[in-house]
Amino acid sequence: MLAPGQHVGVAVSGGADSVCLLHVLTALAGDWGLRLTIIHLNHCLRGAESGEDARFVQELAQNLQLAFHGAAAMLPPGNVEQEGREARVRFFASAKAELGLDRIALGHTASDQAETVLFRFLRGSGAAGLAAIRPTTGDGRVRPLIEIGRDDVEGFLTERGLAWREDGTNRDLTFARNRIRHQLLPALTRDWNPALPATLANTAEWARGEEDYWQTEIDRLAGIVLQPIPPRVLFDVNTLCALPVAASRRLVRRAVEMVRGDLRGIDFCHAEALRALAAAPDGHGRIQLPGVDVFRSFEWIRMSPPGLETQANRDWELLVLVPGTLLLPFGAGTMRLELKPVESVYNYKVNGLDWDRLAGSLGLRNWRPGDQYTREGHAGTDKLKHLFQEARVPLWERRKWPVLIHEGAIVWSRLFGPAAGYAASEHTRLVLEIRE
Repeated sequence: MLAPGQHVGVAVSGGADSVCLLHVLTALAGDWGLRLTIIHLNHCLRGAESGEDARFVQELAQNLQLAFHGAAAMLPPGNVEQEGREARVRFFASAKAELGLDRIALGHTASDQAETVLFRFLRGSGAAGLAAIRPTTGDGRVRPLIEIGRDDVEGFLTERGLAWREDGTNRDLTFARNRIRHQLLPALTRDWNPALPATLANTAEWARGEEDYWQTEIDRLAGIVLQPIPPRVLFDVNTLCALPVAASRRLVRRAVEMVRGDLRGIDFCHAEALRALAAAPDGHGRIQLPGVDVFRSFEWIRMSPPGLETQANRDWELLVLVPGTLLLPFGAGTMRLELKPVESVYNYKVNGLDWDRLAGSLGLRNWRPGDQYTREGHAGTDKLKHLFQEARVPLWERRKWPVLIHEGAIVWSRLFGPAAGYAASEHTRLVLEIRE
């Protein structure tokens, strides 16, 4: 967790756990070659008591001759526990950057670990949730007391006559975590398993090892299966369904996280609904997950933030200048149009038009419902909608599909080629080459 010479920010709230951590690290700092700075975030939730906590921590810093860095956070209304966690994460990140900290030490104990595992189990968490509180994190947070119980922490402080602050809200049973701490966990330990806190902590250790393996494996699979086109993510349903269930469940959660940035509010039923959509024999469907719009078309699923595409940003039309390069709106691609002799155009029958037949202005727009034209070499008129279905073009790709217009009629379409009467041939003098 710690190495000689490191600058460690010790997060001290004033409670027993963090005060114990501070005194332990202070005692070890000389031999270990550590430089300590106390950091404290005042959540401003308990009025004068919160201010007294901040003053208590400042006095600790003065008595121990340590630097002090404090800040205050005004939490918005809502889920106080969640908002408080997010405020602390922001505070730790800013303190780490501002003070040049190598590590941030937090006072979580084995008792916190046991409570967290039980809390998450009751909420229906999978193995990732049961991994609970990590001893170390990639952003430099460490928890040196994670294998020490709360009773041992308070015993350490009492034996040495060290004071700490009591937070009255820790006994407020309106909070689910407090009911687990003061009612459920003691009852289960008394009536079912005297070693339950240690058992739950071991469960976290077991789950963490499992998740560390899966993290590496899902990183590998995501690079193969998931196609990020920010802020969207696409994947082929057949590839997903061919994976073992354990891998596919984790992979769809990774896809949700890539779209949303987190997995808050995403539970087992959401992952299963997404997997069911992928496994369904019908090639089209749509579901809404918290913060994610999931759309299936043929063999593809696209995941995106809700409301990303509306009728207002659907249609577009551009005037075509030849030669020229067009950047198509809404991520539809780039198109280059040039005039060339027929012998220098690769695949001119698909990507070329006879320039001499195109007197007048040209326009480029997206496909609209009802669009149809007669393709070169085909008898009769085809609706583009039917061509999309035959070619299994996903629904979300169709709305931005480019078609070239001459005097109000379609003369070329992506993938389906030129209209009859406009296609280049070996006798064409100049070819309008269309390159995407």
